[in-house]
Amino acid sequence: MGKQTIKQEARRAALDAQSRRRAERAERERRVEGLALQVLVAIREREAAMRDADRRAGEALGEMVETEGLSTREVVEWCGGEVSAREVARLRRVAAEAAGEREAAGASGGPATVDDGDDGDGPAASPSPA
Repeated sequence: MGKQTIKQEARRAALDAQSRRRAERAERERRVEGLALQVLVAIREREAAMRDADRRAGEALGEMVETEGLSTREVVEWCGGEVSAREVARLRRVAAEAAGEREAAGASGGPATVDDGDDGDGPAASPSPA
């Protein structure tokens, strides 16, 4: 086997190895990109679920104060100290802002969404008095 042939085979082997490494890196990048997308979607879903939970808690707290006539201190006691007076105020503000956004969407001709309490897990809850 001549020197020229050996060089050509070595060059071909090196190019093949580089090509395989490039393909492996590209495949890894596609996998990592997909995983990063999964992370970001899960975080956005978590944030949306937390906003919804805060809104629902704020609505219930608002009813306790406005409909049932409880003071913030009484609400804190009824909730077993799980929420502070500051958290009660924050959650009520979240609920009020969400209600304002729903009203604005309805007034602007946008899709108005009404939560009838039916999340598909069982019988629909009766609507709360307005």
